[in-house]
Amino acid sequence: MNILVTGGTGFIGSHVLEQLNTKDDVQVVVYDNLSSGSISHVPERMELVEGDVRDHQALEAVFAVHSFDAVIHLAAQTMVPFSVAQPLLDCQINLGGVLHILECCRTYGVPHVLFSSSAAVYGDNPNVPLKETEAVMPTSPYGVTKMTTEQYLRVYHDLYGIDATVFRFANVYGERQGERGEGGVVSIFCKLLSQGKGVTVFGDGWQTRDFVYAGDIAHAIICGLSLKGFHIINVSTGKETSLNELIRCFALAVGTQVAVTYTEPRQGDILRSVLSNAALEQQLHLTPEMTLEQGIAKTYIWYKENQ
Repeated sequence: MNILVTGGTGFIGSHVLEQLNTKDDVQVVVYDNLSSGSISHVPERMELVEGDVRDHQALEAVFAVHSFDAVIHLAAQTMVPFSVAQPLLDCQINLGGVLHILECCRTYGVPHVLFSSSAAVYGDNPNVPLKETEAVMPTSPYGVTKMTTEQYLRVYHDLYGIDATVFRFANVYGERQGERGEGGVVSIFCKLLSQGKGVTVFGDGWQTRDFVYAGDIAHAIICGLSLKGFHIINVSTGKETSLNELIRCFALAVGTQVAVTYTEPRQGDILRSVLSNAALEQQLHLTPEMTLEQGIAKTYIWYKENQ
């Protein structure tokens, strides 16, 4: 199988490449502008093409010389605050980029696109655990681009017969997150604690998130290569974890109590967030394997050794 991975040098992409590298029957081309990733994440036997998904000509040149069986599209602007500050640029990267991918797939007969969407499409919906059938109501330009891309994929499937698999990720964490600006609460805590500092929590710490390990995300994406048709699938643990519980896991990883400063809640923060993973179990026969205690320990050790 020949696969194009866009954004493969980034956080989630690095985990996807790591797992694809164990498969002898898979050939991988990585297309990335290296804005938030590292060349070191690309295994030796994989081809790296440096380029931007906004550059249709450069992208088409890659499709013209390869016969891809699938595209795993991870290249994106991933930060919600950036999208709020610069919605036009966010749109150009996330929507313009995916349309260039889809047009190349249509032109060169690539049968399947797998896309990294986000829980951000649901917005602040209290009907937890959120199922894929819930109405989408994003609250940021970033979420809007993810929602709109899902619809483009559906339309390209209906009109042109391109199989499309949408993965809505919960709160992803793991090694290599935050190296070049991509961040989340786990990577922020890792950096502070590895430097011997305390952490700050906005609110009382009982707000919940659904923390899923990046290796489990990568495994789900790779299993999705076998799917036909159009699918939207949450990738999550299906478990609510409070920030206080997350801090307890960090204390175990660090081996000492964590100094926590509680401060005023931030306006707009979501109180509860958890995604149902029933569709993941039904369609791909998967449930994330990494426990939070194991995953936090693994991630913290990596940060302490590499940062």
